[in-house]
Amino acid sequence: MQRSVKHRINLDWRHPFDTLGTDFYSPVDPTALSQVHWVAKNFSLASQLGWSEDAFDNDMLSVLAGNTVAPSSQPCASVYSGHQFGVWAGQLGDGRALSLGVLDTPSGAQEIQLKGAGKTPYSRMGDGRAVLRSSIREYLCSEAMHGLGIPTTRALALVGSPDRVLREEIETAAVVTRVAPSFLRFGHLQHFAANGQSGPLKSLVDFLIQTQYPALMQLDPDATRYTALLAEVTKRTASLLAQWQAVGFCHGVMNTDNMSLLGLTIDYGPFQFLDGFDPAHICNHSDHQGRYAYARQPQVAYWNLFCLGQALLPLIEDQDMAVQALETFKSLYPAMADREFARKLGLEEVHTQDHILIESLLKVLAAEKTDFPIFWRRISHAVSQMRAKGTELAFEPVKDLFIDSSSWQAWLPGYLQRINGIDSHQAAAVMLRTNPKYVLRNHLCEQAIVQAKMGNFALVDDLSQVLSSPFDEHPRFEHLAGFPPDWASSISISCSS
Repeated sequence: MQRSVKHRINLDWRHPFDTLGTDFYSPVDPTALSQVHWVAKNFSLASQLGWSEDAFDNDMLSVLAGNTVAPSSQPCASVYSGHQFGVWAGQLGDGRALSLGVLDTPSGAQEIQLKGAGKTPYSRMGDGRAVLRSSIREYLCSEAMHGLGIPTTRALALVGSPDRVLREEIETAAVVTRVAPSFLRFGHLQHFAANGQSGPLKSLVDFLIQTQYPALMQLDPDATRYTALLAEVTKRTASLLAQWQAVGFCHGVMNTDNMSLLGLTIDYGPFQFLDGFDPAHICNHSDHQGRYAYARQPQVAYWNLFCLGQALLPLIEDQDMAVQALETFKSLYPAMADREFARKLGLEEVHTQDHILIESLLKVLAAEKTDFPIFWRRISHAVSQMRAKGTELAFEPVKDLFIDSSSWQAWLPGYLQRINGIDSHQAAAVMLRTNPKYVLRNHLCEQAIVQAKMGNFALVDDLSQVLSSPFDEHPRFEHLAGFPPDWASSISISCSS
């Protein structure tokens, strides 16, 4: 593995894990790819990191492909364990992710990771590679989630190579550059707790608090501080799930090792944004029991948090204190979900009866599997046009979404009564900032992937543009906001996606 010459973009890498020791990670150099080329460059994120527009030169291409290691960078893979599909899987770890280190940026300290840069000591039977197909999906979706205002890891760049990788079929390799304040997961803590290593567990939790939750340092370094950490992670997770559900996002693999200790969306595999609204929808064809179906995601998050609580118990020591912190999810999530859906209806203040209004609407949508993104966008425009067109005419495009509109027509008067007295333009403005026109539907991903495999990355660029500001109209890209084609329902997404 070559070491690169000093790049003109000053990359002053730090390696905080070094203070913890190699119980927590393994140093490992990336494995080079041949004939690497840019597939996508995130100039907006680069700017937030303090990089100039010309940062993506050939030297940077080589670094972000894993072909060279930048000066002062010390690539490493971290170890963690976890539950997969509800079953304890034991030791896992970064099987195809390498941390290059941490950079101090105008956006704060950010860890830079390469996903798909070769084998690590934790690859098990894997090859450590990522394929172009899955890498495009991760690149686009992480930026789509950021555009929606949902906490997420980010994607700085996507590099491709003709090198062959075997999945269900022979595919070509790619490397995604991922960015986050930290990639620590529930599974990192589970690993040391499960092995009875209370010393390393405490060191890692203290490291997490010092670097990511500094406000908790004001608390006594005992059960009080560790319980507060559990409560804060619970709060962030509840907020994240409320945002997922409101936008119709299905993660697909909510294993504990795929849950961020910062409350970020992490590890984009068999994800999907709902087309037709189906609470029982399973986006991952490897999920044979439907454990991670859309409607079950909040319950799974709660279960995963209890696993985290068990991992922290050696430090909290008081089971009642841990349970009390975890139980806040039961009140936090419903309130947060109601707030998210209320805003989708233009309601900035949530009233007691709004939960019934929201749930009854979701039943109406589920009955016909009404297109989820288009419904919310149309109702947003309907509210904006009520004064000019009158209620019946304004809501006609919404009514047209239903084959049997009787349930919709039965629900609408209650909603109109609820927003009576609220400025309709103000309510519509809230809705149009909450209900995106553009979401990353599976068929759009598939079209971008098919074109990219032929060397055409134009659709990747177009999707990146509209998904970075998904609430705007973007008249030139109307075709990306339409109904999914019939073949979209046949797209099969698995854990290798």
